[in-house]
Order: sequence, then C-alpha cells, then structure tokens
Amino acid sequence: MDVKTSQPTTVHPSKPPFTDDHILPLSHLDTDRNMNVPFRYVRAYAATNHHHPPTDPFDVITAALSTALVKYYPYTGSLHRRDIDGRFELHCTVGSGVPVIPATVDFPLSSVNYLDDAEEEFIERMVPNPDQDTLLKNLLILQVTRFSCGGYTLGASVHHVLCDGLGATLFFNAMAEVARGAVEVTVEPVWERSKLLGPREPARTEFPIEEFLSLNKDFVPYTEVVEKVVREYFHVKDEWLDRFKTFLHEKSGLSFTTFEALGAVLWQARVKASKIPRDEEVKFAYAVNIRRVVKPQLPAGYWGNGCVPMYVKTTARNLIEKPIWETAELIKKSKRNVSDEYVHSFIDYQELNYKKGINAGRSVSAFTDWRHLGHSTVDFGWGGPVTVLPLSRNLLGSVEPCFFLPYSEASQGKKDGFKVLLYLRANAVASFREEMEKFGNMAYV
Repeated sequence: MDVKTSQPTTVHPSKPPFTDDHILPLSHLDTDRNMNVPFRYVRAYAATNHHHPPTDPFDVITAALSTALVKYYPYTGSLHRRDIDGRFELHCTVGSGVPVIPATVDFPLSSVNYLDDAEEEFIERMVPNPDQDTLLKNLLILQVTRFSCGGYTLGASVHHVLCDGLGATLFFNAMAEVARGAVEVTVEPVWERSKLLGPREPARTEFPIEEFLSLNKDFVPYTEVVEKVVREYFHVKDEWLDRFKTFLHEKSGLSFTTFEALGAVLWQARVKASKIPRDEEVKFAYAVNIRRVVKPQLPAGYWGNGCVPMYVKTTARNLIEKPIWETAELIKKSKRNVSDEYVHSFIDYQELNYKKGINAGRSVSAFTDWRHLGHSTVDFGWGGPVTVLPLSRNLLGSVEPCFFLPYSEASQGKKDGFKVLLYLRANAVASFREEMEKFGNMAYV
C-alpha cells in the first residue's frame, strides 16, 4: 500500500497577526514535563458530493488553515527553554507558518475500511511523525492524504505543550467553520495562559500532591521501557459491560461508570500480563478536564492544556490479588479529589519543584476516553469524519496508554459497545489476551 507524499507546503496566516517578534508565556500545566511530546491522530473522511463543483480537500483545508491561523497564530511559533528555570516558552516570529504535507494513494478509502481496522504501518504513514528537534520548531504539522475515491484523511501532529485534545478540537472546529463558509468562528480563542492558570502567591500545596508524584531530575519521562511496545485493539460488547457492572454492584453495593469498571479490568490485566514484580508500585493515570472545576471557570475559548492528571496507586500484588471491585472503587474514589484546590495545588507544586524533576515514576498505565471529545463536529464541508484514531504512544507519563474509542461510522449497523486501543509490551500480548478472554467469559465471577 504505497503512500506518495510530496514536499510540504508552508501555510501562513491569511493576514499578518502581529508585526513584531514576541514571546508568549505558558501555564504550568503546559510546561509539565510529561507534555514534551506530540499527540498524533488521524481523521478519515468518506467521499461525498457536498461540494459543488468538486473541490480538492488539500486546497479547502489549507485555505481554512490560513484564515484560522490569524487568531490561532501561536501554532506557527516555536518552543525554547528559559535560562532561568528550563521551562518552555513560546517564541512567535513574523513570517512563520504551518507545514502541510500533500499525499495520495491509488485506491479507495473503503478498501482499508476507512482505517477502522487498517494495518498500523499504513495508518502511521497518514500522520506526520517529527523528530524532537523538528517538533520544537513545528508545533503543528498536518498531512492531507487523498484517496482515489475522493475520500481523504487529515493527519495531525500537535505539540502537547501548546494544547490538549479539547484545545486542539477548538482549533480544528474553527478551521472547519471557515471551510464551510463562516466569516467569524463561533468560539473566540483565549490565550491568557499564565494569568488564568498561574501559581498562587505564595505558592502552596494544600493537597498532598507529593503522594502521587516523584522528584528525580535525572529521570526523563517515557524512557523507562526498552522492549518493543505494540498496538492492540479489544472490542468491548455492551452485554459484557452491563453484566460486569451488575456483578460489581452486587459485590460492592456501588454503581460504577464504564471508565471505572473497564479501567479496573484493563489495568489489572495489563499488570498481570506484564509480570511486574508483586512488590512494585503501579499507577493508574487519567486526565480530568478542569475548565469548569477552577474558580472562576475558564472561558469557553481557552485552548491551552485544561486538564490535570489524577493518579491511583497500589502495589502489583494488591492489584492482582484483591477483588476487582476494590480496584474499581479505588478509581471511583480518586475522582473525589477533583477540586479547585487540587488544581491549584498541582500548579503550585510545579512552581515549587519543577527544577527537581517532577515525574509520575515507572509502571504508569494511562487511560483516556475519546468517545465524547467532539471529533464528529470537525466537518470541512464533506461531513464529519468516519473514523478518528490516536497514534500517541506517550501519555501522562505512561508509555502504554489506553484509549476508549468512538465507534467508526464504517461499522454502521453493527455497533455493539466500543473499541479499546491500547499499547502493550510485545511479550505481554498473549497473556493479556487470555485475561480479556476471561472477562468476556465472565471468569471474574
């Protein structure tokens, strides 16, 4: 399956957004050491005849990007570390732009089922994958791949220091609105990073953040695993989830969300399959959207990192040997920590300890739910995406992230539950599959 790429086109703002080079400060959520990675994903769009006359997706998307960059010009910037403390700051230079790679394939998108179950190697070629030096200079890189049927994919590499998934979706929705003919975007972007999410005076941690994070200036996040990590998909049926939640309720007297219940199963299965020593500390990590948690709430157009990590920790022995409902309860209880004070304690902890090397430690399993992020609204005029897939291997300090995925429209008529995408050490795959087979067969009873 050959993918033919051409030289990137640099897209500049349609009119100069500023006249002098300048530096924009970032928040402490942006400069968290775990954020020095790209998040990469791809949207697949089926061919339609919505545009009359037919237009090239590359031309439509680059024109919309050019207009959107006037207000979202920080995407044209570059990251540099401050001498005073080593934190990133954003340098904005007159005349900068965003590279967009044009690509083509000579077969229809339907032949790879709209990427719903395509080979990983092929999907990887749909999305830019910059090295670290390029990533700091090009915070956003796009690739538009056109298929013979008229369908296309939009692949994106976005530096996580600049925004989170919700912030990026605001930007892509702004692009999509412009592509569909809007004169003004619905949500006006807001920067104000250091003002809205800056440390307190004086900085203080009234929530015990240190119970979950480590200090080691020699530890570099995402470098702890040397063996091969592979992608695995697991289909979760509605029947299995309903049955399992009923079981948990009968045993604990508590009701659990899908994230809490399935997260417990996947965490236990992964740790067990990975043969982590029983006395080692393991962590379940997830991000919480704090836009409406902080007081005052963040404005609707705030597109920086607006999530804080939450952690559940225990030993591998407790996770494997204790009843599964106790693990689900640990995850459920951790959500009670989400508060304005937790957010500001986390920010202040970054202020007080950044130079000491804040990190989440080893054996971190990160979980994120992509089912409700609003990807379907990113419509450039041909309809929303049929399939949305993440390709990020590093998340919240984990090299083995897990994503709950929205169902691909390619599965229309046969939807049952949803798909889970997770990264797993290659030598743990067989054992993990066995554990998940037990889950499907109610072997937890």
